[in-house]
Amino acid sequence: MYDPGYINNNPEEPAENLPKDAIRILQLSDSHLYADTSRRLVGLNTQETFEQVIALAKETALPADVILATGDIVHDASATGYQRARDYLEQFELPVFCLPGNHDIPETMSYNMESELVSTQRSVAIDDWLLILLDSTIPHDSGGHLSDNELALLRETLAAHESQHALICLHHHPVKVGSAWMDSMALDNPDSFFEIIDQHSNVRGVLWGHIHQIYEGYYNEQVRMMGSPSTCIQFTPDEDDFAVEHVAPGFRWLELYADGSIRSGVKRLAEMPAGLDIKSGGY
Repeated sequence: MYDPGYINNNPEEPAENLPKDAIRILQLSDSHLYADTSRRLVGLNTQETFEQVIALAKETALPADVILATGDIVHDASATGYQRARDYLEQFELPVFCLPGNHDIPETMSYNMESELVSTQRSVAIDDWLLILLDSTIPHDSGGHLSDNELALLRETLAAHESQHALICLHHHPVKVGSAWMDSMALDNPDSFFEIIDQHSNVRGVLWGHIHQIYEGYYNEQVRMMGSPSTCIQFTPDEDDFAVEHVAPGFRWLELYADGSIRSGVKRLAEMPAGLDIKSGGY
């Protein structure tokens, strides 16, 4: 069963001395960039906040092994926006793995972001761990769905790597987060998703974006469930209607250990960027 209760393992800082057999991941999500760098989303300049969060990650959470960009990378799905996102992500000088969100066009994202460091590949094995990146997007729809092909990819990849701990990544949340408007755009076939997880005891975590807020919980007391903030605006938790919260943008860091445990926390900018339209009724 899914336990929606929050967990206490949400430390503020990454470990100072990470074991050699552990992996550190930095997750950047929901950047909502535009071709035009002057564009704002609910009052915030998304390019500026993206750059500020990247600077924070480089200052506070390196060294790391992998960067994950978990969707809604470019709000207008423009080639220019993706190319600029790629250039900034390459500044980490680390492997970067991207998956699409509902504002992205997967084909455009893949074509314009693929480089020596940035990839849209679907899975990557690193030491004791396997990362699986799923496409939960529905064309021209804000909600999420895992197609038969995506479910088959998940099932087959897990089966082929039974000896490794698995972290599953997608854009849409597979569990309800308590906000009616946001939960109307959740993954619409979570039962099929969790049925596969139930068949593979090596799944240790599920990670997503989309909700623009922190979410922590467990599935069946052993699979860590993690929703993460945006690099721009933050949605107010537990609100039935659209609402933004006066909380600074940020990123999530994760430490994956050889025993299958996950240590994770969120870092935010020290100050709220100027311009947020707290009274906005949507975007």
